[in-house]
Amino acid sequence: MDKNQTEVVREFFLSGFSQTSSIEAGLFVLFLFFYVSTWVGNVLIMVTVASDKYLNSSPMYFLLGNLSFLDLCYSTVTTPKLLADFLNHEKLISYDQCIVQLFFLHFIGAAEMFLLTVMAYDRYVAICHPLHYTTVMSRGLCCVLVAASWIGGFVHSTVQTILTIRLPFCGPNQVNNFFCDVPPVIKLACADTFVTELLMVSNSGLISTISFVVLVSSYTTILVKIRSKEGRRKALSTCASHLMVVTLFFGPCIFIYARPFSTFSVDKMVSVLYNVITPMLNPLIYTLRNKEVKSAMQKLWVRTGLTWRDQET
Repeated sequence: MDKNQTEVVREFFLSGFSQTSSIEAGLFVLFLFFYVSTWVGNVLIMVTVASDKYLNSSPMYFLLGNLSFLDLCYSTVTTPKLLADFLNHEKLISYDQCIVQLFFLHFIGAAEMFLLTVMAYDRYVAICHPLHYTTVMSRGLCCVLVAASWIGGFVHSTVQTILTIRLPFCGPNQVNNFFCDVPPVIKLACADTFVTELLMVSNSGLISTISFVVLVSSYTTILVKIRSKEGRRKALSTCASHLMVVTLFFGPCIFIYARPFSTFSVDKMVSVLYNVITPMLNPLIYTLRNKEVKSAMQKLWVRTGLTWRDQET
């Protein structure tokens, strides 16, 4: 196939959720609520951690603030385009925009996977080696681990993107999803994609599965190493929020990426779970079970209220 043929398709149609205007109007309101909630919750966590001296100096909350930033970025890659498409009959996206969306989706998503693994290591050191916690999890090491998460995400996404742009697109241009992702996009290629799919599954699927196994193993090790019932109860309470986030994020990712790129009817709903719902729920999961974060938020609210009253007077 010559070069001219590979450049025929310059835009894609996103299938979305529905072609009925009334249904899409309702979905627009629902997903707008999800997106605004994601921003409010994650920005609140970031501001709370940055404004509280104790939280800002704690490795756990430093990592949590970075997770909130990643959640904001991750939801912003797909949700604004989805909201705009609810208001448009033709859900078009150019080839270049599609590739950019795909790149940042995997860049930020992989960075979040690596960061969640770092957070599991942080909990392991804090619970199993409490006397050495502040020494081991120094601010310098935390910054290095966060940077490594971003670099790992960049490398992963670069590989995925290069494998995608090497494919020729010269025929069908209907992406069977509400955003551009590797599985539905490469199904449209005018070439045999078996080797490419195998490489991509080995990349995304392997990262998702291995990270999930490492995370579950680390939390299991924490519970096994603690002998007392009271200690296990406290450890389980501390790790429960992390396990909920891990399950909500990694479960759908493994389902989508750790299998051959065949299409299932539930793929869109699963994509909504890890693209839209999980970034919104993370702040709730961490704050509802965390007295320190809730206390810091209350102090921030009181300080903000006092500042407003002083300005009014």
